[in-house]
Amino acid sequence: MSREDRFSVLRRRAELTAATRVFFQARAYTEVETPYAVPTPGEEVHLRPFRTERTAPNGEIETLWLHTSPEFAMKRLLAAGAGPIFQLARVWRNGEGSDHHIHEFTMLEWYRPGATLDDLMDETEALLRAVLPDPVTCRGITTPLEFDRLTMAEAFTRYVGADLLATAENAHALATQAGARLRDGETWEDLFFRLLLERIEPAITARPTFLTHWPAAQAALARRDPADPRVAERFELYVCGLEIANAFAELTDPAEQRGRFEADRARRLALYGGPDWPIDEAFLAALPTMPACAGIALGFDRLAMLATGSANIREVLWLPPGNPI
Repeated sequence: MSREDRFSVLRRRAELTAATRVFFQARAYTEVETPYAVPTPGEEVHLRPFRTERTAPNGEIETLWLHTSPEFAMKRLLAAGAGPIFQLARVWRNGEGSDHHIHEFTMLEWYRPGATLDDLMDETEALLRAVLPDPVTCRGITTPLEFDRLTMAEAFTRYVGADLLATAENAHALATQAGARLRDGETWEDLFFRLLLERIEPAITARPTFLTHWPAAQAALARRDPADPRVAERFELYVCGLEIANAFAELTDPAEQRGRFEADRARRLALYGGPDWPIDEAFLAALPTMPACAGIALGFDRLAMLATGSANIREVLWLPPGNPI
C-alpha cells in the first residue's frame, strides 16, 4: 500500500472515531477513561497479559498489568451511578497476531443501565448503520447491513447437525452428532470452538449475524437466561465473516461471579502454570449495587477494517509494529 493510500485509510479511521463519539453523545452516553495499568488485568482463561510495575516515591514496587479490557473498571463506574457510558480504550493481549489480531489494539466498550440483550443488538445495528457504508465490503465479502439473529443452538442444528445443549460438556456426544473426529486431548470446549470456526463462521457471511444465547459454560461475565439456565445471555456479532463484538446481559451476583473467577483461575493455572494476580475485590464489591444492564466490547480496529475495506488489521493502525509509514 502506498503512503498516500495509507493516509487515506487512516483519515477514514479518524472520521470513524469522530462519528462514533457523535453517535454515543446523541444517545446521552458519557465518555469515560479508566486506568490501563491495573492490579488485575482480567480473568479470561486463554488471554495473556503484559506485566509491568510501578515504583512509588519511597521505592516500593507494585506489580501491575496492562488490562485486556476496561470492563471491570467501567462496571465499577456503573455501580457508582455513572449512567450510560462508553470508552475507546487501548488494550493489550500478549501473544496475539494474525490478519485480524494484534497485541495492542483499540476496544470500544459501552454499557447502558436497564438495557436488555435485544436492546443492545438494536443499538449495535444502529451504530453500524450510522458509521459504515452499506453494503460493506471486506476481505472479499460484500454484505448489506441487514442483520440476522441466531441462537447458538440454532446455529449448531443448522450448520453442524448437532444438538448443542443436549451434548453440553460431553465431547464424545457432540463429536458423534457432528460427524467429527475427536482429536487427542480435545475437550468439549475445544470441539465447540473448532466447529464454530470450521462450520458456522464460514456459513454466516451473507449477512451480519448475531450469534446469541451461548452455552452456560461459555457465560464469562454474562448472566444465565432466566427462561433457560442452560444458556447465558451473551452474543457475538460477525460481519463479513469477521467477529467484531462480544456482549453480555451483565451478571450482578457477586457470589456466582466469584465462583466463576475461581474456576477460571484454577483452569488457567492448570493449563499455563501462571502468572497469577489477585482477584479484583473492588469489582466484586461493586456488583451488588450495579444496575441491571447490558454491555458490549467491540473491536474498533476491526470496525475500521469494515469501514475501509481493509483485509489486514495493520492497514488501519497509525504505526503498526515493524511497518512504519
